Amino acid sequence: QVQLVESGGGLVQPGGSLRLSCAASGNIAVINAMDWYRQAPGKERELVAAISSGGSTNYADSVKGRFTISRDNAKITVYLQMNSLKPEDTAVYYCNAPITVVAGGGLVEYDYWGQGTQVTVSS
Repeated sequence: QVQLVESGGGLVQPGGSLRLSCAASGNIAVINAMDWYRQAPGKERELVAAISSGGSTNYADSVKGRFTISRDNAKITVYLQMNSLKPEDTAVYYCNAPITVVAGGGLVEYDYWGQGTQVTVSS
């Protein structure tokens, strides 16, 4: 059983900062990219930031220069440092990772999602 557990969301004023964490656990054979998505009310889920196992990163244009994604491979944890937050950053933030597990005598890759953590930016 593989789980992605997020933490760190909350209410913050515009211009403030939050740090999200997502820890993976379970029968993990291989985990490469780890991503953060977000979904605001009435909108589609969108990719916010991604990081490869080697540390290469990609960001949505809307968060470049404000958000930083990082990971600790030993802890199988990905972080999202969010600075200069804006009201439009308000959303549920989800951790995502394609993870290879041992199943049925072989290796199978599944796409895993965390439960989501609410980020609200408001004065």
